[in-house]
Amino acid sequence: MPLIHRNLNAQPPIAVHGQGIWLTAKDGHRVMDASGGAAVACLGHGHPKVLAAMAEQMSRLTYAHTALFSCESAEALAETLVGHQPGGLTYAYFVSSGSEGMEAALKLARQHHIEAGQPQRTRFIARRQSYHGNTLGALAAGGNAMRRAPYQPLLSTAFSHVAPCYAYRDQRDDETEADYAARLACELEAEIQRLGPDTIAAVCAETVVGATLGCAAPVPGYFRAIRDVCDRHGALLILDEVMSGMGRCGTLHAWEAEGITPDIQVIAKGLGGGYQPIGGILATDRVVAPIRAGSGAFMHGHTYQAHPMACAAALAVQRVIAEENLLSNINSMGTRLEAGLTERLGNHAHVGDLRGRGLFWAVELVADRGTKAVFDPARKLHARVGAESYKRGLGCYPMGGTIDGRQGDHVILAPPYNVTAAEIDMIVERFGDAVEAAITAG
Repeated sequence: MPLIHRNLNAQPPIAVHGQGIWLTAKDGHRVMDASGGAAVACLGHGHPKVLAAMAEQMSRLTYAHTALFSCESAEALAETLVGHQPGGLTYAYFVSSGSEGMEAALKLARQHHIEAGQPQRTRFIARRQSYHGNTLGALAAGGNAMRRAPYQPLLSTAFSHVAPCYAYRDQRDDETEADYAARLACELEAEIQRLGPDTIAAVCAETVVGATLGCAAPVPGYFRAIRDVCDRHGALLILDEVMSGMGRCGTLHAWEAEGITPDIQVIAKGLGGGYQPIGGILATDRVVAPIRAGSGAFMHGHTYQAHPMACAAALAVQRVIAEENLLSNINSMGTRLEAGLTERLGNHAHVGDLRGRGLFWAVELVADRGTKAVFDPARKLHARVGAESYKRGLGCYPMGGTIDGRQGDHVILAPPYNVTAAEIDMIVERFGDAVEAAITAG
C-alpha cells in the first residue's frame, strides 16, 4: 500500500461511486452517507447542478494565480456570501480547507491589531475540547488533547484555553443556564486578566462544537456573554463554523441563533459540499479597515487561494441551497431526526446525551446513564458503532476522547441538506441497530 492511509495497518474500502445520499464500494457494498463524511457532503453526491457548474467552469478557466488575476467565480461567490453584509461581515477570503481558513483568521486578527497601532496584542484564547484544524497554528488554537499531544513541542505558546460550553457534564445541578453561561464568561474574564487585557488579539470558539465534543450547542446567552467580554477588552471574536456553519445547524450561519455576530468567521465544509476543496473566512469592515488604510495588503497567501474551480463548485452549492429552499428542509428533517433518535435511543441505558441542531446530531455513549460514567477507552466503543453501522450500510462519524482527549465516546450524524423523510427513518433504524449491536458485543 504505497498510499499513506489514516490507519497504516488496514486497507479501507475503495469508494467507486456516489449518488445522492449513497456511496458504493468496489465490492458492491452500498452505504448511506449519513454523516456527509465529516459533515461535508451537504448536498449528497453527484448533484447535477453542481456538476454542470464545474464542467462549465472547467471548459473556460481552471486556474489563475491571484497575484495576477481574480476570477469570476471567486468574485461571484464573495458577492453571494457577503454582498448583503450578514451581521456586518463584508469581506471574503477563500482557501482550500478549514485548517487554512483558521490560519488565515489568526493572521488577519494579528495584522489587524498591528495596523491599528496595538502590536502588543499577541495572545489568543480558545477552549478545551475544541478543534480548529490540523495545521500548526490551527492545532495550537484547538483544544483536542489527543491530536495536539504528538506535536506539543511545535505548538505556539501564544494560545491558552478555557472551558468549553459543555452543559451535559459541566453545568452544575444548582446552576441555571444563565448561571452557567455567566460562570464561563467569568472564567474567560479571569484568563484575560491573567494574560493582560491589552495583550489579547482574539477569542476563538466553534459556535456549535463539532468533531471533538460532538455537536455541543451553547446554552442560551453564552455567546452574548462572551461577545461582551471581548468588546470590553478590545479583543476580536473568531467563530469557527467549519462544521456547524453554512446551513448545517438550520440557519446559514450558526451564530444567527445566538443573537451576536463575529468579527471573523471561518467556513469550509458546507461551503463547497466536498465537490472541491474549499474553505475561507468572512470578516467585518472593522477588521479590514486598518489594513486597507495602512499597508494595503493582507500579509498572507496560498497558491490555490480563490481557486476558480473550487469557487465555481461552492457557488453552485450555495445557489442550490437557496433555490431548493434547503434551510427549511434542514429544520424539518432535523426535527424528524431528533424525534426518531429520541424515540429509539432517548431512554437507552447507555446513551447519556442526545444533542445537536438542524441536521447536526450526536449521541454521547456512557457505561452508566445515572452517573455518566464512561466506557473503558480501550474498548473503543465509538469505533465499534462505526463498524456496526458500516455493516448495516450506514456511514456515521464516530469519535473518542469526548471528555478530555482520552475518555468518552460519541457518534455524529450529519445527513445531506436534501435528505428525505424516508432516508431519515432509515438512518435512525440502522443507527439504532448499530449502537445496540456494538454495546452488546462487549
